[in-house]
Amino acid sequence: MSRVLTGLKPERVFEIFEDICSIPHGSGNTKAISDYCADFAKRCGLWYSQDNLNNIIIKKPAFKGYENAEPVVLQGHLDMVCEKENGVDFDFERDGLKLKVDGDFVSAAGTTLGGDDGIAVAIALSILEDKSVRAPEIQVIFTTDEETGMYGAVGIDVSCITAKKFINIDSEDEGIFTVGCAGGARVDIKLPLKSELNTKPAYTVQIKGLTGGHSGTEINKGRLNANKLLGKFLSDTQNVQIGEIKGGNKDNAIPVFASCTVVSDSDIISKAAVFEESNRVPEDNELTVTVTPCECERLFDLESSKKIIGLINSLPFGVVALNPDIEGLVETSLNIGIIRSDENEFSVSLSVRSSKRSQKEALIDRLKTIGESYGAAVSVRGDYPAWEYRKCSTLRDKMNEVFEKMYGKKPKIEIIHAGLECGLFGEKIKDIDAVSIGPDLFDIHTPRERLSISSVKRTYEFICCVLEELK
Repeated sequence: MSRVLTGLKPERVFEIFEDICSIPHGSGNTKAISDYCADFAKRCGLWYSQDNLNNIIIKKPAFKGYENAEPVVLQGHLDMVCEKENGVDFDFERDGLKLKVDGDFVSAAGTTLGGDDGIAVAIALSILEDKSVRAPEIQVIFTTDEETGMYGAVGIDVSCITAKKFINIDSEDEGIFTVGCAGGARVDIKLPLKSELNTKPAYTVQIKGLTGGHSGTEINKGRLNANKLLGKFLSDTQNVQIGEIKGGNKDNAIPVFASCTVVSDSDIISKAAVFEESNRVPEDNELTVTVTPCECERLFDLESSKKIIGLINSLPFGVVALNPDIEGLVETSLNIGIIRSDENEFSVSLSVRSSKRSQKEALIDRLKTIGESYGAAVSVRGDYPAWEYRKCSTLRDKMNEVFEKMYGKKPKIEIIHAGLECGLFGEKIKDIDAVSIGPDLFDIHTPRERLSISSVKRTYEFICCVLEELK
C-alpha cells in the first residue's frame, strides 16, 4: 500500500499504526486486527494467547538484568468508534482509513481516526518488537469491543497474567495521569408502535451541523444532542405523525445528526428557521434544521407518534450530578446516543455513567420508570464498574518521578468521567496498581479526531523510560 506516515517519529510506531488503520477494526469487527497482532507476536517469536472474543495477550521476556523485577502490563483495546461525516461514502466493514498529515497532526479524511485506541496498540507492539528496550517481563493485553461495553475485558481470562503494575494507554491528554474513572452501562428502550397508510404530503426534517463528542469527557461542555433537539422540534408541532425517525450511531458519542419523516398541520418550514436560530449555542453555532418534501407510504398513527415524542422529551440528557468533593468533576451523566424506528418499533440506546454505583443504579431505575410509563420494554447491558482511586501506588510514584526528570514539571493526577477498562481488570487482578496515560488526541469519537505526532513521540519515550526504571 502507499504509505502516508513514512518518516514520522518514532518511525516504527507510526508504521504499525498505519498498518492498523488499513485494517477495518470497528467494534464487533475485530478478528482481522486481532489476527494481525497474533501474526506480529509469531514473527517476533513471542508467546501469545488469543481467545474467541478476539482478545489477545502477548508476553515478552525480561531484558537481561531485569529478570528479578516485577512484570508490568501494557494494555489497550483493538476496536475503534466508527463515525463519518454526513454524506461521506465509506464502508467501515471493508475500507481502510484514508490517513492524512497536517502539521503536527494525523487524521482520517471524513471519518474517525481510531487513535483511540490504535495508537496504544502501535506503541505496545513496537516495544514488544524492539529488543533494545530495557524492561521487566512485559505482559501486553489487547481487548475488544471496549467502545460498545468493554465486552472483551468482561470476558477475558487473565489467569496467565502475573503482573500487578498496569499501564493502560487509553487516555487522550499527555501529561495527565488518570488514576480513577466512572462506571457505566448501556440501556436499551424498545417501544412497540402501530402504523397506517399515508395520503398526505410528507417532509423530511434534519438536524445537523452539531459538534458532538465523547459522551463522558465532553458531556459537560454544553454541546447539543441531535436526538433531543429533534424531540424538542417535534413537540412544538401540532398533530404531527412520524414516518421514520433516526439519529446518532453510537450510544457513547453525542449525536451530531438526527432526522425524521413527518406529516403535520403546522407550517414546519417556517418553524424550522425559527427553531434553528433560537437553539444555537456557542459550542454548536453551526446548527442547521432543514425541511424538504419527500415520499412516505406509511406513518405511525397519532398515538404512537405522541409516544415517540413524549419518550424522547422525557429522557434526561447530560450532567445529572457533579462530584461534591472535586470541583468540575462530573459524577453522574446520561447520553441519548441512538434513536431508530422500524415498521413496528421505536428504540433508544443510552449510555449511563457514574463514579457511584448507587447513583448509576438509581439513574437506570429512573430510565426504566420513564420507558415503562410509555409501554416500552427496558433492558441493561454492558454494565462495568468504576475504577476507584488508590491512595498508595508505587507505579504512580515511579511514573511521577520519571515524568519530572524528563519534563521538569509534575504531571496532573486526574479522575475522569469516562469508562476505562482498569475498573474491570481491578476486579480480575488482585492488588492491581494501575495508571492510565496516552498522547494528545482531540475530538475522539468524531470525524474531526486528530492525533498529535510530537506527543506520540514523547509518550513512547516516556513509557520506555518508565519501563527501564522498573528494575
